[in-house]
Amino acid sequence: MTTWAETYNDYRRWLNGQGIIFSFTGYLSEDMLTTLGSALKKRMALSETDANVAKRVFSVFVEQVQNIIRYSADRLASAEPPVELSGGMVTVGFDGHRFFVVCGNVVDAARAEPLRERLIHLASLDKEQLKAYYREKLREPAEADSQGASIGLIEIARRSSEPIEYDIVWLGTARNRAFFCIKAFI
Repeated sequence: MTTWAETYNDYRRWLNGQGIIFSFTGYLSEDMLTTLGSALKKRMALSETDANVAKRVFSVFVEQVQNIIRYSADRLASAEPPVELSGGMVTVGFDGHRFFVVCGNVVDAARAEPLRERLIHLASLDKEQLKAYYREKLREPAEADSQGASIGLIEIARRSSEPIEYDIVWLGTARNRAFFCIKAFI
């Protein structure tokens, strides 16, 4: 019979085998982003990661966590005291020659297709086109449903060494929600 400690140890070993150096699953807030970001910076400094690579990994990490905080459909909130938490997961790993940052969270069905379309468009652009598209978006007003400047995915694409990978898993038979996951390589 496997004990719960053995199960968690197997999970820990599996993460290590996948090259995972940092992983969080649960509910996030801006305060937690600051704390997790600090831990990631320290971890990368201890592994003597090239400063420019570490900055790009950190930047992608921050953008991905902010996307979870702003757009996750899995939320907990209270009025008194005012608290809002957004559910998701973020993972940073190294596959032997490059870093990767993966994040995932639940989104409403109405968000899934536009996200897919944006990522397809971003994947079709080269570095110069991404730079021009970024500048174009900065001059435009924010999109109606955006809680930022609508440039987070563009920032991730600009800092990535390859096009962003993504996947969508529909949840339940009603298909009114999906687990949306993106992976960026640095």
